[in-house]
Amino acid sequence: MSKQSRRLFGTDGIRGKSNCFPVRPDIVLRVGQAMGYLLRKNHKGKKAPMVLIGKDTRLSGYMLEQALASGLNSMGVWVQLTGPLPTPGIGFLARNMRTAAGVVISASHNPYHDNGIKIFDANGFKISRDVEEEIESLVFSDELDNLIASSDRVGRSRRIDDAAGRYIVHVKNSFPLNHTLDGFRVVLDCAHGACYKVAPKIFGELGAEVFVIGNDPSGYNINEQAGALHLEKMQEAVLKNKADVGISLDGDGDRVIMADEKGHLVNGDYILGICALSLQKKGELKNNKVVATSMSNMGLETMLKKNNIHLERTEVGDRNVVEYMKKNNIVLGGEPSGHIVFLNQSTTGDGCVAALNVLAVMCAENKALSDLRSVLVSVPQIQTAVRINRKSELNSIPGYNHLMENIKKGLKDKGRVYVRYSGTEPVVRVLIEGEDKSLIQNYADEVTCFLRENLNPA
Repeated sequence: MSKQSRRLFGTDGIRGKSNCFPVRPDIVLRVGQAMGYLLRKNHKGKKAPMVLIGKDTRLSGYMLEQALASGLNSMGVWVQLTGPLPTPGIGFLARNMRTAAGVVISASHNPYHDNGIKIFDANGFKISRDVEEEIESLVFSDELDNLIASSDRVGRSRRIDDAAGRYIVHVKNSFPLNHTLDGFRVVLDCAHGACYKVAPKIFGELGAEVFVIGNDPSGYNINEQAGALHLEKMQEAVLKNKADVGISLDGDGDRVIMADEKGHLVNGDYILGICALSLQKKGELKNNKVVATSMSNMGLETMLKKNNIHLERTEVGDRNVVEYMKKNNIVLGGEPSGHIVFLNQSTTGDGCVAALNVLAVMCAENKALSDLRSVLVSVPQIQTAVRINRKSELNSIPGYNHLMENIKKGLKDKGRVYVRYSGTEPVVRVLIEGEDKSLIQNYADEVTCFLRENLNPA
């Protein structure tokens, strides 16, 4: 097996087509064993280490949950199974319940036939790349066979019933006690995913009248024409029900896209802008900084700069955002895709927490979301994805650097071009921003054509 084919971890844990490498039960069992060995080796408590496992609503989640738990048990680690629970819920509970680690079985916004594994440490943060490399090395070594626990030290798995309730209370605590959602009409799209039970209770218990869609999971329909990647039904429901706000979550609940009362979308950039200004007014925006990624619109940076707030950019991925926030003592960060992190409230992106923070601003300022949304004027942006059958270092492709330089000269200082490989799919993502829509469309077509010709050889 080649080094490339042996790779397990991508930009957000392990992900792939279920029952195919690397998301096969035999591989997942060994991931559990590798995790278990490392946890047991570093464990200082008197009792055996404990790991929390949650999942979304995919059919393959049952299969992978059992494989992972078995691997951990075989190394002397005890397991608690939560059943369907949002990714941020596992991050919270891993820390709250003092477990050694937390694991989410999910492929986030991908279709049902994909699945994956995200691992959190005892503090509720995603494990470092160094730990991922240790796990990966052990999985493909022969060492694990000699490291399993003796038969009298095998771990045990059990299901816990109150995990969802604990998470619901935690999320509700992110909403100010002096406000209520009484009188708010909210459309909530749960993407037939991990939030289908908890999210309606969160917003309903705070007083909102909730119109729920996408909350009938079958194991096959997660993210299918629903959730944060398919927003039309949510927008239509907002207008039909004369709602104050629409909230669209993804399959594992770590991202959100909203809509105002007119049906206009409010993506992660708008949420960052709205909440940054609110935190600044309250004196709670540490260092007067916000973290975003290379994908965030120039309009967000311009708006924040006018309000004396500095925007720091990282590479794509909520883990990159969180790592930068922790290192630089920044409390707010996120991505336009809807991964929004309030570091004082959550250890990772949390769609429900983000939505509640926006609703809190609406309550505090007594403004409609359309009014809050108007503070940010987005620069025209074209995004495309080019499917490829091989990867090459982009800068090494003849003509690529020349093409990029010509585009940058054409955009001058009023636009930008950003090209990157996806960490989860065989595609190259292209983003071009600029004031002239026609110009940036031409540039996008030019880059797309170039990449197709050079990364899909006959």
